[in-house]
Amino acid sequence: MLVHRFRRKHARMAAVLAVLTLGLGAVALGFSSTARAESSSCADPVTSAPTGPATVSADMKAPFGKVLVVGSGAYDGCSLYLLTSDQLHSLTGGATPYGCSDNANALGAPCDTVLWPALLTNGAPIAGPGINPTLLGTVTRTDITGLPAVQQVTYAGQPLYRFIFDEDSGEVEGANLFDPVTSPPGTWYLVDPSRGLPATGTAELKLETAPLNGTGPDATVLAATMNNDFSLFPDASFPIYTLSSDSGHTSACQGQCASAHWPPVLTDGRPQAGPGVDQHALGIIVRPDGTHQVTYNRQPLYQFFGDAYIAGIPAYNNGMATINGAGLVTPFGVFNTIPPNE
Repeated sequence: MLVHRFRRKHARMAAVLAVLTLGLGAVALGFSSTARAESSSCADPVTSAPTGPATVSADMKAPFGKVLVVGSGAYDGCSLYLLTSDQLHSLTGGATPYGCSDNANALGAPCDTVLWPALLTNGAPIAGPGINPTLLGTVTRTDITGLPAVQQVTYAGQPLYRFIFDEDSGEVEGANLFDPVTSPPGTWYLVDPSRGLPATGTAELKLETAPLNGTGPDATVLAATMNNDFSLFPDASFPIYTLSSDSGHTSACQGQCASAHWPPVLTDGRPQAGPGVDQHALGIIVRPDGTHQVTYNRQPLYQFFGDAYIAGIPAYNNGMATINGAGLVTPFGVFNTIPPNE
């Protein structure tokens, strides 16, 4: 069984990496054929409209605690995720597409049907064990490739998705994944059933050395560990930033600032310091939406959407770590990196 699982995982990784040599059309076919060959896998693509209501339940997924899962049917127990940059759609009154849509991307496979299959429903979704029924809802999607207008399940207003690398219900490869493929890039989180907030687990800070703006001199800065279980690029680190206009344990980066360009570094417990990082400098503030944002020397921390990448896929920052947000002047203030021992 373990050998079979490894082969399936390898096949999916190969399908992603085939982008680099086979072109967009071939990759889309590669994803579809691989998924169809594995019936009732959490990774199956969306290929047709639903015939009945979807059920959402809560289940334990270590180390994230209770999170949302599909509650019945062929995908029973499969992990469900939200995407931070999807919030732009509601913040702009629908003027901005969903972050995970059918827009073109370098992988050549639609985000909302193949890479992150949307949880669709025919009728009001059903609240399974551990679910607050008042948080369940739907949103009409007209951008699902090959389908008419359909209803996608939402929780606390956030659309829900599966992930192509989660082949069975025990996997959470999409957890805390800083995704350059979405438009704009965003972070995928498991979902806490109590309030619908991201279930992030414990944040970890470390040091990272990368070139400034991709071509400049190397700099060593504080970074956050992401992509915890993503087998293609696990435990990746991304630079973190402070904002000049933040004061008094309050973040000035809200709304479109946080959902589009500067996602806050979040944690569900006391953040942990890796080598070279002062544990005593780490703290937490509570954002207006109830999430816990990591602070360093009392300054709230952020990532920059322009730093997102996946190692080996050159379409995104040449497939390598870069520091692209240092010193950027924005309408919200100036964002700066944090050198070691500051």
